[in-house]
Amino acid sequence: MSLTGISANRLELLQIAEAVAREKSIDKEIVIEAIEEAIQKGARSRYGAEHDIRVHIDTKTGETTVKRFITVVPDDAVYESADGETPAEEPAGIRRLSDALRDDKTAVVGKVYEEILPPFEFGRVQTQMARQVVTGKVREAERERQHEEFKDRVGEIVNGTVKRVEYGNTVVDLGRGEGIMRRDQSIPRENFNIGDRIRCYIYDVRREAKG
Repeated sequence: MSLTGISANRLELLQIAEAVAREKSIDKEIVIEAIEEAIQKGARSRYGAEHDIRVHIDTKTGETTVKRFITVVPDDAVYESADGETPAEEPAGIRRLSDALRDDKTAVVGKVYEEILPPFEFGRVQTQMARQVVTGKVREAERERQHEEFKDRVGEIVNGTVKRVEYGNTVVDLGRGEGIMRRDQSIPRENFNIGDRIRCYIYDVRREAKG
């Protein structure tokens, strides 16, 4: 996936999203959201993690908008960490009321300032980060799609192709997903080679850390 910079051809960005969605059988909107998040991370790396930066890609035109948001909060606002016991760092994109009033006499708690940021080119680190974000999001969506597709098919007999054999366990390509036939659940002394066509019984479908 090409993510050299957000000033790239807008239609090309949509074409990439459509191609990935088609290949992985997931919604294009999921891919667009992943690209938005990747660009957002790249922008925060460029402009500073203390900023609340949000990215929007128009799904019809491919127009990419990068905005920085600043929200006015009370001077005495306190933020807690996840454990609820220790103070946490202030979240990105806030400004204390007294500071905001120095530049804007109409500032009130809750007021939100928006600023459109200019396009920028991704550096090597930002490009790698973007790829990781998009790849991770696409894999997560693909796993969810596979789970939804197979979760109600326990007890069915399906056709598949042996994809690989790992430590005696056979990984089977089911077309729109993969299954694993564990060594202790296989017929004794039955061996398979990559490419073999086999019939399998769907014994269980569940989410695991690796998919």
